[in-house]
Amino acid sequence: MQYSPLTAAWICWAIVGLSPIMGKYAAGLISPAILVFLGTLLGVLYFTPWITQNHKWGELFSPKTLWKFLFIGTFGTALPFTVFLIALHYTTPGNAAILQQSELIYSLIFAAIFLKEFPSRAQLGGSALIILGVLIILLKEQYTPRWMGDLIILGSTWMLQAGSTVAKKLPKHLDYRVIGMARNLFALPALSVILGVMYALHEPFTFKSTATAWMVLGYTGILKYGLAMIVWYKAIRALDLSKVTAIYLSYPVLSLLLSALLGLDQITPHQILGLAITCAGAYWVSSTVQKEGH
Repeated sequence: MQYSPLTAAWICWAIVGLSPIMGKYAAGLISPAILVFLGTLLGVLYFTPWITQNHKWGELFSPKTLWKFLFIGTFGTALPFTVFLIALHYTTPGNAAILQQSELIYSLIFAAIFLKEFPSRAQLGGSALIILGVLIILLKEQYTPRWMGDLIILGSTWMLQAGSTVAKKLPKHLDYRVIGMARNLFALPALSVILGVMYALHEPFTFKSTATAWMVLGYTGILKYGLAMIVWYKAIRALDLSKVTAIYLSYPVLSLLLSALLGLDQITPHQILGLAITCAGAYWVSSTVQKEGH
């Protein structure tokens, strides 16, 4: 399918915006670890034809990148996505989407520590807005059932940035489809350990074969773990990164609106305020990328 880079950016926006909705629908139908495990298997199948046709299997198992791929699969897919689905047993899709903006804070911290990329004053100002928006959500939900899910999300978004930080150390020649395959393939060892622990602790392995469950699984494996990676890289390779990031970071608007329309959220003033402030901060941070020439 042929589409412009801008269209690709909006496709990615729509796929990611659906993620909290699908995760909420999965609650009670599919165990979080089971969903991520089956989703990554579908993701592997999604990328296999291209990897095979282009003889890229050797790049996936090169000693130079093997441990990096394992880290990215573990902390970029297996753990954060499983934890995110667990959190959605407690909180709403709208809250989840807004609180995931905290990932940008970890991005600045990790970039400074491990990549020696230090934030500008504008980035710090935008980050302060994100923190403020997150605090509005957290303080409103304090000691409610949602608060548990909110705290889980806030405490887990560092994993995605840890995976992204290591990904920046990958060789430049690697095709993004190789990286997409690696994120799925090398998530399987960690997920196998999680499932083994669940079995040892006699935790239930839930998969209720309903139309909704299969819809969620199809979305997870084919769209989120497959197509979303392709359109993201198509967009950022052709367009200014700050513009694509600004589009991407507005996805909580879609999540919150869809969640309300589907009856999963009752939009409250504090959600609107928190969303507005976090999106403003996220846009401010992303806009500095262009101004600083990155």
